[in-house]
Amino acid sequence: MTCIKNTTRGCCFSTDANGEPEARNCPGCHKLEVFDWMADLPDPLADNQIYEIQFKNTRKGYYWNNTGLALKTGDIVAVEASPGHDIGIITLTGELVTKQMKRTGFNPQGLEFKKIYRKAKPYDIEKWQEAISLEHSTMIRSRQIAADLRLNMKIGDVEYQGDRLKAIFYYLADERGDFRELIKVLADQFRIRVEMRQIGARQEAGRIGGIAACGRELCCSTWINNFSSVTIGAARHQEISLNPQKLAGQCGKLKCCLNYELDSYIDARRSFPRLNGPLEALDGSYHLVKSDIFSKVMWFSPDPQSTAVMIPLTTDRVRQIVAMNRRGEKIDRLEDAALARNDGPQEPEIKNVVGEESITSFDASRSGGRRRGGRNNRGGRKGGNNNREGQRSDNNNGNTARPEMAQGASGKGDQRPTARPELAAGENRSGNRNNNRRGGNNRGPRRRPGGNSGNGNSNPGGGNGGGQA
Repeated sequence: MTCIKNTTRGCCFSTDANGEPEARNCPGCHKLEVFDWMADLPDPLADNQIYEIQFKNTRKGYYWNNTGLALKTGDIVAVEASPGHDIGIITLTGELVTKQMKRTGFNPQGLEFKKIYRKAKPYDIEKWQEAISLEHSTMIRSRQIAADLRLNMKIGDVEYQGDRLKAIFYYLADERGDFRELIKVLADQFRIRVEMRQIGARQEAGRIGGIAACGRELCCSTWINNFSSVTIGAARHQEISLNPQKLAGQCGKLKCCLNYELDSYIDARRSFPRLNGPLEALDGSYHLVKSDIFSKVMWFSPDPQSTAVMIPLTTDRVRQIVAMNRRGEKIDRLEDAALARNDGPQEPEIKNVVGEESITSFDASRSGGRRRGGRNNRGGRKGGNNNREGQRSDNNNGNTARPEMAQGASGKGDQRPTARPELAAGENRSGNRNNNRRGGNNRGPRRRPGGNSGNGNSNPGGGNGGGQA
């Protein structure tokens, strides 16, 4: 059995075992959905016969069960309309209906509730599906008709009645206009009764739905019924950057959430001192650049157009400075002793409380550092660096253990190619460096037994730049 979900109505359409169409409620798919937190409590108004019924998107109504039908939340019913009947889903029952009517501003005094006829039958479901399938094409065609009549309006949505005798056209217009000609053309074109209903940009966003910048579903499609006015002063009171792209919602208007905490900010601002100008000090004037409202800290800068240098002051300290300036006095330096003490929480430090090694032991530099000279430097730490000054003097004097071998080795070293000539040249200029077990940086003939030098070198086979044995 295939189930087709319709998110605008909040239900799923399918067929039963006999092939007849049926519809069932789809929880979580409704706009302005209400959680019945009194469902598991004894209901003192169990005999309340007023039900909240939802239609397309955010349109809801309150209807009277005059025939005493056994109804519950999620039932699809046929209700009274003018003319004919409409199909909707019961979304709320019991005592919460009374509270919901009070919250939305619905006043039942002097009004007669429309009636609930019956639970929807397969014939009603089939005709309801046919009406729903015509809504999109009707909206596109009606927009073309409005453009042909050169009307300054936008048709945002079309909702057919359950019996397909009537349709509601939701439109947006900046100014009042004469739509009588449009109504005649629409009634002639679609053979229905036409009702024009004007909505605002916020109502349109609520009907369409979407995800806000905070990551949650739009408030206008989940719980807001009455849209209060939002001004740019709400952003100024809360010290929010006046960036139109961040302050505007998906409807293009100021975000409704700017009013949520506005009262708290206004109450907190009453304890702030009023400033008629900059604070005067001996080293210059300081201007207010920002305020931390709930922390009661005000930030001042010598340049009102720059925030490079900002000095924090508590509201009590600002009052003292303002009083001094009114008496014609100037303070020596703009600072606050309360903030200078830094009474805030200190950053936690890592301590060795269990006697184990410090976790920063691997951060310490290794002793000895990196060896120089690559693989040629294999003398190790014990037979390593000799006294360079002594070696240079030896090289200059020509003191070697086997002079004839040194001359032969130096002659061979001149003919032997090297992969890095600059290193070889540097080694010849600087003398003997980092002797290794094979007798120096440049490889020469192997050391013969008993060939120790008498010039005081610590490495018996320590070679000069020419690589003697």
